[in-house]
Amino acid sequence: MKTGRTMQLNRYIAQCGAASRRKAVTLIRSGRITVNEIVVLNPGYRVDPENNTVRLDGKAVMLPRRYRTILMNKPAGVLTTAEDDRNRATVMDRLDIEERLFPVGRLDMDTTGVLLLTNDGELAHRLAHPRYAIEKVYEARVRGTADPKIVRALKTGVDIGGGTHVSGEARILEQSGTFARVEIRIHEGKKRQVKRMLKAVGHPVIHLERTCFAGLKTGALREGQWRDLTENEIQNLKRMTGLLNDQE
Repeated sequence: MKTGRTMQLNRYIAQCGAASRRKAVTLIRSGRITVNEIVVLNPGYRVDPENNTVRLDGKAVMLPRRYRTILMNKPAGVLTTAEDDRNRATVMDRLDIEERLFPVGRLDMDTTGVLLLTNDGELAHRLAHPRYAIEKVYEARVRGTADPKIVRALKTGVDIGGGTHVSGEARILEQSGTFARVEIRIHEGKKRQVKRMLKAVGHPVIHLERTCFAGLKTGALREGQWRDLTENEIQNLKRMTGLLNDQE
């Protein structure tokens, strides 16, 4: 894919789908990246994708011929990662495609629902960045009798540990004996955030599903199934993240 411009080395590696932008910095500083056969340790080093050869551990890292973004209904029991050094099952095991995709953000192993995977590094970076406040909707089955007070507490904000204060819009969907279903909408993505929020208000999570991400839902997809995003869906994601303006 031609770009006609230079870009920072860590961004280039992310665009190629070889690593997240943050992990790319680590790879560069550890001496594992070469540009035109010379080790480069500066993540901000500018490369020309059309005229420079970038390698990771000796293997060429190139921009994809075309970008592809898919939506998966993530099943329980698999890791949200491209690979695992302990040989555990990952979401990539569910894909039988030529492109090397990587997940946008993470879902816990036991969490199900909407997960995007792409080889568009810039789109993935922006969708996961707090600046763009992408909405994520979760439905949790929790222990205990859910009191309307927890809705107010979650909206006001709760301490989830380590001095971290987060908030979210919540509503009680169902109360059944000693269990309840609660929906939470958040615009952040801290580690195990929803589980920690509900635990903070006295309702440990039994099961968690992400029902919506950036307006996208699983629809008729069963757990483990996936589909390519439509062009309109991709354009909408790009508008949300500033990669397109409203006139494009």
